[in-house]
Amino acid sequence: MQSINAIMDTSFLIDWVRYENRDLLFDYYNIVFITESVLYEIRTEKPLLWISEWLAKGRIKILEETTDVRRKALLIIDMTRGIPLRSADYPEAVCLALGKELNLDVLTENGGVFAAKEIIEEYSSVNVYRGIDVLYLLSQKGLIKDFISEVKKYINVTKHTYSREILEKYGIEI
Repeated sequence: MQSINAIMDTSFLIDWVRYENRDLLFDYYNIVFITESVLYEIRTEKPLLWISEWLAKGRIKILEETTDVRRKALLIIDMTRGIPLRSADYPEAVCLALGKELNLDVLTENGGVFAAKEIIEEYSSVNVYRGIDVLYLLSQKGLIKDFISEVKKYINVTKHTYSREILEKYGIEI
């Protein structure tokens, strides 16, 4: 079986650690990477403790941001600034650049990353997932029994809202 790895940004991480079944992430992904810039953004205890626990287990790894990756991230930011949607932030743009470079799923709640994937052809093939998408992947693997109930629980605990379009994609009414 092929191992699947991912990279998560701050927006995903902050929401995901609030979720009681957060450790299921490692039943789907072998390794989850975070970047230096994401790590520097984390200021609260719960995410830091969760990162530390999984770093010790070897399932979270920190990726260095090379000059080339920084350059690509700045280009992503620049290209997304001209669209009416929110532009990609630097740490999230780094994750997208590394996702493409290392063939990693990108875990984010940042709308600018989704916009970048749509408007920059070079990144169109990168798998980019929100928390709701990860819950769906977990349900498809049989790790979550009641997907809709789990999404409602996730939304309630994280206070994250999804557009009607995203919820309808999964047949969810809230």
